[in-house]
Amino acid sequence: MTIRAVVKGVGHYLPERIVPNSEFEQTIETSDEWIRTRSGIERRHFVAEGQTTSDLATRAAEAALAHAGLTADDIDAIVLATSTADLTFPSAATMVQARLGMTRGFAFDVQAVCAGFVFALSNANALIVSGQAKRVLVIGAETFSRLMDWTDRGTCVLFGDGAGAVILEGETGSGTTDDRGILATDLHSDGRHKDILYVDGGVSTGTTGHLRMQGKEVFRHAVEKLAETAHAALDKVGLSGADVDWIVPHQANIRIIEGTAKRMQVPMDRVVVTVQDHGNTSAASIPLALSVGVQRGQIKPGDLVVTEAIGGGLAWGAVVLRW
Repeated sequence: MTIRAVVKGVGHYLPERIVPNSEFEQTIETSDEWIRTRSGIERRHFVAEGQTTSDLATRAAEAALAHAGLTADDIDAIVLATSTADLTFPSAATMVQARLGMTRGFAFDVQAVCAGFVFALSNANALIVSGQAKRVLVIGAETFSRLMDWTDRGTCVLFGDGAGAVILEGETGSGTTDDRGILATDLHSDGRHKDILYVDGGVSTGTTGHLRMQGKEVFRHAVEKLAETAHAALDKVGLSGADVDWIVPHQANIRIIEGTAKRMQVPMDRVVVTVQDHGNTSAASIPLALSVGVQRGQIKPGDLVVTEAIGGGLAWGAVVLRW
C-alpha cells in the first residue's frame, strides 16, 4: 500500500491594486519596454495600506477550500510558505488558522524565499505519508512590495504581492507513476551563495531592510539548478521531460522560464506562464500559477506536473505530481 498526497483543491488571491510598468517611469529611470524585454513582466499587484500577508493567505485558503468543497474543520494542518510574515512571531500560518475558524490540528511557516512553496509541499507530503495528517492546506503568500528599495530599478520593478493555496489529502495509490498525487520531491540549499540574494534587515539590524540582488549571478544559478532539480525529481520515479504535461515554474523571469524549459526539452506551450501579470511573487508564484492554470483549463486531472523554484539561501527544489 502506498499513500499519496493528492491535490483536492486550489485557489488564489491577488490584491486589488494593479501596477503597470508605466507607473515606474514616473519615479525611476526605466520604461515599460526595458522591464518587459528583461523580465517578461507587464504588471503586478501591490497590497493596500494595512493589508498583510496573512490577509492574502486567508483569502487564498478560503478559495481553495471552496474549490475542494471542504471546510476548515476538515483540515489537519496548515503549512504556509512566506518570507514576509506579518510579525516576527507568531507564524502567519497560525493567524490564518484563527481566521479560518480552525481550532484543531496545527499550523506553521516555512521560509525558503522563492523556493518556499516547493519546500512547503515537500513538508506537507511528508506529514501525509507518515500519517501525521490526513489533509494539509499548503499556502504560499507574500507582500514583497514592503521589502523594495524604490530607488533600485534592478529589483523594485520585478516583484509583486499575492497568495495561492493547495489542499492535499492522503489517498491509497498503487505505487506506480500512474497514481494521482505527489510522486517525488527534490530539495537543495547552499548557504555559500547568501550574498547574491538577501534582505539587509532583520532582528540583528533592528530594521525591516530591503531586498538586494545580484541579478546576473542569480540568473546563472537559476537556469542551471532548476533544470537539474527537475530532472533529479523525475529520475527518482523513472520519468523524463517527455512525460511531463505541464511545467509550473517559479515565475521570476521569462528568460529563466524559457531557459529551464529548453534544458528540460519541454516546449513552452506546455509551461504555465503568469509572470507577465503577477511579477515575481516569491513563495506565492507557484500556487498562484497552479490555480490560474486550473482556472484557464490548462491543468486537468491525470496530468503530470513538475514545479521547480530557486530562491535566496540559495535554496532550490522540485516536485513531481500527478494532478
